[in-house]
Amino acid sequence: DVPVGKHFTVCGDIHGQFYDLLNIFKLNGAPGPENPYLFNGDFVDRGSFSLECILLLLSYKLAYPDSLFLARGNHESRNMNQLYGFKGEVEAKYDETLYNLFCEAFCLLPLAHVINDTVFVTHGGLFSKDGVTLNDIRAVDRDQEPPDSGLMTEMLWSDPMSVRGRAPSQRGVGVMFGEGEVVRLVPRTTYYLDRRHS
Repeated sequence: DVPVGKHFTVCGDIHGQFYDLLNIFKLNGAPGPENPYLFNGDFVDRGSFSLECILLLLSYKLAYPDSLFLARGNHESRNMNQLYGFKGEVEAKYDETLYNLFCEAFCLLPLAHVINDTVFVTHGGLFSKDGVTLNDIRAVDRDQEPPDSGLMTEMLWSDPMSVRGRAPSQRGVGVMFGEGEVVRLVPRTTYYLDRRHS
């Protein structure tokens, strides 16, 4: 829980942009007990400094385990890493063994966080079916690569749309959801949805 009068920063989609990450800390302050952060996935891929980004975030997590939180994004998976550069970057700078250790660690990251029993934070979005509860989310076997469908995939890949309702995603995985679905599908009606996937 975030104490009343305190702030909590949620960031997402760093995508290997190390200097942008440093700039976030310069502008907003470094993570610590008085300045908690949640990084909501996609720390790696696309940028040239994915390794530096994830190492810095993990270092802060070790230093301040109760002040820095990490969630899994769709780019914390082997398939995406092979396509968008993290695998090649780690193997060029170190070796395949280190890359495999990162993949194991990514599989253990939470798929969602709830802040102050009010804000539901997940990387992608909502679900293709009604009635999903926090217990359903807790029951997901996240220690694996994302499957082709199901709650895990929807939480990593789903996207909002400007019309009401739900529709198949144009990405081919996850689901598109309208504003009305946030009210209907978020596990409790007192929650607000915060997502970062783009």
